[in-house]
Amino acid sequence: MGVFSNIWDHPRTSAAGLLIAVMTIAGVLSQQGITLGAAGSGTVVTLAGALASALLGLLAKDPAGPVNGAGSQQSKLGAWALIALLLPLPFVGGCSQKTVAQNIVNWTPALQCAVASMDSAGELLAPADAKVYAAATAGFDAASNLMVAQAKAYLANPSASTLAQMQNQVVVLQQQVNTALLEAARIVNPSSQQHALATIQAVGTVVIAILALVQSVSSKAAVAQMAARSTVKLVDVRPYLDAEQAAEIVADHYGEPVAMARVQVAQVERSEVLAGF
Repeated sequence: MGVFSNIWDHPRTSAAGLLIAVMTIAGVLSQQGITLGAAGSGTVVTLAGALASALLGLLAKDPAGPVNGAGSQQSKLGAWALIALLLPLPFVGGCSQKTVAQNIVNWTPALQCAVASMDSAGELLAPADAKVYAAATAGFDAASNLMVAQAKAYLANPSASTLAQMQNQVVVLQQQVNTALLEAARIVNPSSQQHALATIQAVGTVVIAILALVQSVSSKAAVAQMAARSTVKLVDVRPYLDAEQAAEIVADHYGEPVAMARVQVAQVERSEVLAGF
């Protein structure tokens, strides 16, 4: 009876626990390939997990509760929402190839915009710095245009051949970004260096997002091959990255709070390092 009375006395706390349990079970089922049927372009399992995540977020923001314990209750729910976000994210992996392909294409306007901003950034640098910057970012336009074209080709035909082309190109672009960051770090003028690194990272944030999506529909062997071609690792360029800038880009793209995007960026970075990138 104590269990039931506790549920009655703390309904929001109990609801949060239930939603986290649903997300955890959905993740396990999805990783095991259990779908429980189709739901739109995804599965019943991924839909249940996504709904639980959304409801948990709403519950954590709800200011309702006893006056004396509202702050404490709110902080606990916020903490549990964060714990739920820190759980492994199976939902990308559980999505269909078509859904992932559309998500990749959705990122391409941001990629093109970031590359365009990078191209114009050299005009704001001193001549000597501009030369270093131009050399570091040479070839980005062609590589990004090819990435966009291949993403659209994969959306139109999510076959093994179009996926292989995209796997190769996203690694090429990721390596260009990492190499460019190392080169831009050689710029002596602090203001020029900061501006150069920020514009390159804007491209890199989008590329990492696309890389993560490509990985979600790739086999373990394919991911291992991609990582092997990634010679300049994320840990090599981490000192030159601004996590807050990356979070703001992700938050703007998905229309979500920056706090949530910070967690997602950290998760993706950790995942990429573990994968060998």
